[in-house]
Amino acid sequence: MTTATIIDGKQFATRLRASIAAQVARLQAEHELTPGLAVVLVGEDPASQVYVRNKGLQAREAGMRSFEQRLPATTTQAELLARIAELNQDPAVNGILVQLPLPARIDPEAVIEAIAVSKDVDGFHPLNAGLLAVGGAAMVPCTPLGCLMLLKDRIGSLAGQRALVLGRSNIVGKPMAALLLREHCTVTIAHSRTRDLAEECRRADILVAAVGKPHMVQGDWIKPGATVIDVGINRVPTPDGKGRLVGDVDFAAAVQVAGAITPVPGGVGPMTIACLLLNTLTAACRQQGLPVPEVGPAVL
Repeated sequence: MTTATIIDGKQFATRLRASIAAQVARLQAEHELTPGLAVVLVGEDPASQVYVRNKGLQAREAGMRSFEQRLPATTTQAELLARIAELNQDPAVNGILVQLPLPARIDPEAVIEAIAVSKDVDGFHPLNAGLLAVGGAAMVPCTPLGCLMLLKDRIGSLAGQRALVLGRSNIVGKPMAALLLREHCTVTIAHSRTRDLAEECRRADILVAAVGKPHMVQGDWIKPGATVIDVGINRVPTPDGKGRLVGDVDFAAAVQVAGAITPVPGGVGPMTIACLLLNTLTAACRQQGLPVPEVGPAVL
């Protein structure tokens, strides 16, 4: 039986980071400009600490400046907003990311809106969301940007494709749908209250699953030959007690039906930090009035 082509996000992300590093070196040589990324972490959440460390490491490997801002768990909202205001004014900082989740007493929306739109490399600010919706020069959330790059690398032109985005979050689902509309897809957004969800999935040439429910999408939900992008990262128990990571799609079943599919891990995940670096490069160029270099498939 023919099985789907595996879309290797890890390999693509490695190539993308190398291309970004080359463009950073060019900016340094031609314009004496070194993009700077500030990552702010409040508290000591173990998973967040790993994410922040990896972001700083990969930024430095790409030749960027990394400003890691580690604040105690007792930090107040006012103190965090004051730190963001300082970073907004710092010319060495081109991109600002506040690691989520934040302590319960801090309003994440207030924090996101405090970040300068031009430095919002997460792409979460409402003005960037609006720019994306109307086709403007937005900073695009990293995960959907990475998904789109993988799709264009696999398929080429997406025009006329029927795409289904499973999930409607502000971080993945909604911006993913906006990006696919820009590529002239016919886009459906499905969610927990969608009627005949399996049948909606079966109509899709492109299926992006981003719901956070392990193995929700069954093999018989997938149109034969479809391209499946699995954004889900779910830890499920194993007999040894260590657990393992799985996606929102039943990979073992889906790989027998789809034309191409991302694995979990090793699919979308590695693209997220690579696209964070790309957004930082983009932000640095835009802030200095320089043309944004093309790295990877052109998506904006």
